[in-house]
Parts: sequence; C-alpha cells; structure tokens
Amino acid sequence: MAITLSERAADHIRNFLTRRGKGLGIRLGVKTSGCSGMAYKLEFVDVAHDDDLTFESFGVTVFTDAKSLAYLDGTELDYAKEGLNEGFKFNNPNVKNECGCGESFHV
Repeated sequence: MAITLSERAADHIRNFLTRRGKGLGIRLGVKTSGCSGMAYKLEFVDVAHDDDLTFESFGVTVFTDAKSLAYLDGTELDYAKEGLNEGFKFNNPNVKNECGCGESFHV
C-alpha cells in the first residue's frame, strides 16, 4: 500500500514548503463531495497526527489516514503544465469513473 509523488510534484511541493518557511509535507485525503461521490483533499502538514500513515517520495513526506488510503492506494500525485493551465493531477488506479467537471470521482 502506497501513495507516491512524481519528481515534478515533489519539486513543486518542496519549493512551496521552502517559500512557506515551515511544514513537514503534504496531507492527501478524500472527502464525500461532488456528483460522483468523492473528492480529493490536499493540504500542508505542520503537525503530524498520531494515526497518520506516511510515505516518502523524492524527499517529500505524504501523510494520509487509513480511511483515505483505502481509496488512494496506488495513487501517484503528478504536477503538470498544459498550455496556460498547471496543477496537480491524481493518477489513481482505483477510480472507476469521474464526473464531467473533473471535481469528483467514484471507486
């Protein structure tokens, strides 16, 4: 069971943490939301929780909880630039379908 980052995503997160001046890594999770049922949560971690599960990719620590890991196992977080758009891309092998707006998914 694991969550990984692409090298581009890790570089972007590391640069952001440096500019912030603090942070242990990022927290990746899921929440009930949207028209397909689940949405990703992504936030900086300044304090770890006792029940956190952690994964390391390219020097960046990814935190998650056990409930979210059931939906995120095998996911790679990438950072992509496409034309004028740039942002994180979730490559989640568990997704069965996504809503048309791209904000939520179903496993």
